[in-house]
Amino acid sequence: MSRRPEPFSPLGWQARAPVFAALGDKTRLVLIGKLCAGPPQSITSLSQGSRLTRQAITKHLRVLEDANLVEGVRAGRETLFHFKPAPLSDAQRYLAFVSRQWDDALLRLKALVEADPG
Repeated sequence: MSRRPEPFSPLGWQARAPVFAALGDKTRLVLIGKLCAGPPQSITSLSQGSRLTRQAITKHLRVLEDANLVEGVRAGRETLFHFKPAPLSDAQRYLAFVSRQWDDALLRLKALVEADPG
């Protein structure tokens, strides 16, 4: 069983960086959208309607696999890819944590500014 990285630890940043990097590309976001919308899909079906080659789609899927956002499972001569939501949920919790930190910092700043008599 793997532990979730603590937000303050260096591992917290390092463990989440591949997820944010993978999500930073329009093509990969489109692929995740396609995989979220239904059953596992092959590279051939994922490349339909795209101007990208199957090789380009494959490279993007490898980045998503490295970030643990998708998983490919061999089915005969094809590999079917499916979305894995856990890393995205973890990224969402992490962003909420960072957002709360900023909110707290801004409240402290506001209190400091408003308390200043000058």
